[in-house]
Amino acid sequence: MGQAIADFHRRGTASTLRVFSPMFDEDEIPVDMLFRQVDDMPVLERCALDKARGRTLDVGAGAGCHTLELQRRGIDVTAVDISPLAVATMRQRGVKKAVESDFFDLNESYDTILMLMNGIGIVGTLDRLPQFFAHLDRVLAPGGQVLCDSSDISYVFRDDDGVLDYPGEGYYGELVYRMQYGDTVGEPFPWLFIDHDTLAAAARQAGYRMDVVAEGEHYDYLARLAKL
Repeated sequence: MGQAIADFHRRGTASTLRVFSPMFDEDEIPVDMLFRQVDDMPVLERCALDKARGRTLDVGAGAGCHTLELQRRGIDVTAVDISPLAVATMRQRGVKKAVESDFFDLNESYDTILMLMNGIGIVGTLDRLPQFFAHLDRVLAPGGQVLCDSSDISYVFRDDDGVLDYPGEGYYGELVYRMQYGDTVGEPFPWLFIDHDTLAAAARQAGYRMDVVAEGEHYDYLARLAKL
């Protein structure tokens, strides 16, 4: 993804960013979508940006479209991404604070943590949720909030009578993806789609409150997490 972002920024075009998963047909991510302006963002993302306050962290910032909009609004925002090419591109695009790091390696505290475009997917699996909340204990400032969106993808596996018929093992939202850009094929990585009830239960167990702030048109939702 970092190479695709760098190429699009440099040339105004990029090859197809292909996405593979054993559970679904091949898909693709339009690279220009990672460079969209606020008017082209989904309602849930615009809602999250409107609710950002204080010192803000944009997790998995990619090309920096959310960070740049928050900068324009005068918010003190830091973008973090694991891709060095993505971070370099964000800096070239005018992002003032862009950090190359894994979210789980960060130690500074923030008032708002944004995890958009199903950003909570970086947790990977349900059994890593306790680790995620333990890390929030370290990086979320007192009175702080996490704004994250996800989707309940159970609809994909329901039959005509609405009965869940999931062919795999474990939780239906635990997926594994692999990306390909040109001849470069990435390593497989886990990605989590989590329904709001499951997220709320995990949050309560960790001492957090989860509120659904807004719902999208296709089983997606924006959640706010805050320490109890």
